[in-house]
Amino acid sequence: MMTRIALVIAAMLVPAIVHAGTIERACMAGKRQGASRALCSCIQEAADATLTNSEQRKAAKFFKDPQKAQDTRQSDNSSNENFWKRYKNFGLTAETWCAPPSAQG
Repeated sequence: MMTRIALVIAAMLVPAIVHAGTIERACMAGKRQGASRALCSCIQEAADATLTNSEQRKAAKFFKDPQKAQDTRQSDNSSNENFWKRYKNFGLTAETWCAPPSAQG
């Protein structure tokens, strides 16, 4: 009986994990203080609204290696400059959508 319950619970959880987007997975893997499934999911929603899939893959690398973000921001490459503008918009969107109500005051 316990095995059956465990299988049912696992079947319920797997789709959520598999469906998680690139940014959400990176957010959860980063294990930063305050990271939660709800917060990382919200950040993923902001990414879906502001970044292409390719841009999300690029941005997800920043969670593991913040220096990549710095290098991209300081790059003289025009595609990196254009990406950085969209990335900043993503950050502002995520901040607006995902900040706890007490922090929005």
